[in-house]
Amino acid sequence: MGVVIGIIIGVIVLFILWIAFMYNSLVRGRNHCTESWSNVDTELKRRYDLIPNLVETVKGYAKHEREVLDKVTQARATAVASHGSPGSQARDENALVSSLRQLLAVAENYPDLKASKNFLELQHELTNTEDRIQRARRFFNGNVRDYNNRVEQVPSNVIANIFHFRKEEFFEIENAVERIAPEVKI
Repeated sequence: MGVVIGIIIGVIVLFILWIAFMYNSLVRGRNHCTESWSNVDTELKRRYDLIPNLVETVKGYAKHEREVLDKVTQARATAVASHGSPGSQARDENALVSSLRQLLAVAENYPDLKASKNFLELQHELTNTEDRIQRARRFFNGNVRDYNNRVEQVPSNVIANIFHFRKEEFFEIENAVERIAPEVKI
């Protein structure tokens, strides 16, 4: 009889350890998502800091492009103020990316601006920042994927449901300095 009680106690202890392991795995995954989101946020703030300088540089050369400059400024303000879910922030970031692309397209019409050392340095820094944002975004999305797999896969999904772990959103944004192939007309 003592052996049976020992086996039952052993099974109960193993079950409790399994629950603790699954719970800790979910907590670790959620914390990785939070940490990697802070990396994305840091890079986005870096971009926000570059934009006013870029706008001021373009403003000096492209005085007739007020609408584009205002659009970039407004999109930046909206993106800076956005503190919602990754999905809602992605919408604001994509609006900012779209306005930045318009600003860079305007620069193409001003040869003096394109040759300006200040503009070239800012454009180079923006390109580097976009690369850093994309790396941070990929790292964040990889952590979200791994965490979401744990939340949805058996048997950890049972523990996730009991302790109310929910799926995280991916952060999908476009690259502001992505080159678009020029249209060739014959």
